[in-house]
Amino acid sequence: MSTAPSTVLSTSPAGPPASPGSTPTGPAAAAGPAFVPATLDLGDLVLRPWSPGLAVRGGAVESLTAAAADPEIALWNPLRAADLVQARACLDRWAAGWQNGSLGYFAILDAATGAVDTEAEAAELLGTIALRWTDRADGLAMVGYWLLPAARGRGIATRATRAITRWGFERAGARRIELAHAVDNPASCRVAERCDFPLEGTLRESFRFGDGLHHDEHLHARLATDDGIAGGADGGGDADAGSGVRA
Repeated sequence: MSTAPSTVLSTSPAGPPASPGSTPTGPAAAAGPAFVPATLDLGDLVLRPWSPGLAVRGGAVESLTAAAADPEIALWNPLRAADLVQARACLDRWAAGWQNGSLGYFAILDAATGAVDTEAEAAELLGTIALRWTDRADGLAMVGYWLLPAARGRGIATRATRAITRWGFERAGARRIELAHAVDNPASCRVAERCDFPLEGTLRESFRFGDGLHHDEHLHARLATDDGIAGGADGGGDADAGSGVRA
């Protein structure tokens, strides 16, 4: 399978309750632009909308619970998924976000292990990447991601961030996309730089992370009117667990 970084958009369903290819109506439509379920095909990787029924090796709910227990994810991307009940509720929230267009949570899957929606060919989970509206009416969104240990150091966060950023601008109607990470997590700074998210400043004690402490954060951002996102070499591995999307 090709490993070219081109992005192919599909409106095939990820599972209930998202409505693939649909346009939100009522309050969701009036609130501003919306995230509509899509599949982003990166060749050896595929980004599919999260749902409780997503075909993931070991099960979607179980995989999310295992991810939440990873020390790096627990520190920089604390998930409310400590057990199967919490993990199911988390996936339900993400699926509801797809349904109303407010959240766009993708599972990062290894296409080589099978990326079709049947349990027999369930793909290996590598991580998650997401966009959420911070000011939907104004087209302001935030990107965040986390990677499982086996996926780190392979440039996956960089490639996924580039892909979801293009999608957010071109298909979801975002005007500005922000990326925030703890100053103590410099690997996320490198991901932001490789994805052409310039550093705009430091937010002092802006977010409480998994250690219970409020950390300073670096704020990076891109505008839809900025020059095109770099599409060359990944520029090294993504060693960190990720940058949080706050949802």
